[in-house]
Amino acid sequence: MAAKRRQKSLLSVKLRINFFRFFLANGPIFTARSIVCGVAAGAGQSFSSILALNVRTEIAFGLFSDGCTALSWKDGNTSLLAQNWDWQQEQEANLIRLRIKQVGKPNIDMITEAGIIGKIGLNSAGVGVCLNATQAEGVDFGRLPCHLALRRCLDSNSRAEAIGALQEAGVASSCHILVADLDGGTGIECSSADIILIPMCDRGRVVHTNHFVNEHPGVEENVLLKDSEARLARISELVKTARPDVISIRRLLEDEDGYPVSINRQQTHESTIATLFSIVMQLDKGYADVRMGRPTEAEQYLKLQPDSKDV
Repeated sequence: MAAKRRQKSLLSVKLRINFFRFFLANGPIFTARSIVCGVAAGAGQSFSSILALNVRTEIAFGLFSDGCTALSWKDGNTSLLAQNWDWQQEQEANLIRLRIKQVGKPNIDMITEAGIIGKIGLNSAGVGVCLNATQAEGVDFGRLPCHLALRRCLDSNSRAEAIGALQEAGVASSCHILVADLDGGTGIECSSADIILIPMCDRGRVVHTNHFVNEHPGVEENVLLKDSEARLARISELVKTARPDVISIRRLLEDEDGYPVSINRQQTHESTIATLFSIVMQLDKGYADVRMGRPTEAEQYLKLQPDSKDV
């Protein structure tokens, strides 16, 4: 018992040290200072509390892993972007739809966690983003934290602008960001040391789960979710016989091959992670369909439309 208390105390100290490295860093993170300040003021919380939420991936590095399956597909005039977002079941209550109207930047409509300013969704310029957690050693406190990198993509007017912004600023820790626009998608595999792009295959598709598919020289990866490779193989196989439309992609995300650690994931005693929402974006038409909860047991349906006059 005493050993566990010491371990917990040491962990708490480590998290605080990592947080204050971001707090004190004079890096790209402070391009979002005014947004974080606004959220803090509106929520009646301190700036440091909201900042901690937005850099949680980095300050709690290696402690958590969410399991997600994402894909983009460009076919003719159709551009689709989709994913299942899998995380701890208890976090479902903290998910929100966040609609943002901006001056000089695209409007945003996304699903995020309360207090986090960048997550999964699309903007009024037709740019969308998805996120896959990966686990690789290293954090660079002078680069852009994962969730702020997602927000930077959603502030962009094109996929090329989003990619260029992340390449210029760098990303502080490991993750995979799938960004797409009307012309198709690009996978962005990030570590604290580099960024490697994944182009569309000759069928216009990019698929990804929770491990690197490229070599990142000098970067040591720890694949915590052993089912990641199986899900990548499964989604790669399913898209071969699917059609590039919203209905077909929705069905892919309902797949339970390998249950409970399937594309459509279920929480069990062995795996505490479940699919908390499923999203399919049709970027060429400017909307996204969202099913909250597991897609086969949807608890709520949402339609994201960043161009709507209601934003």
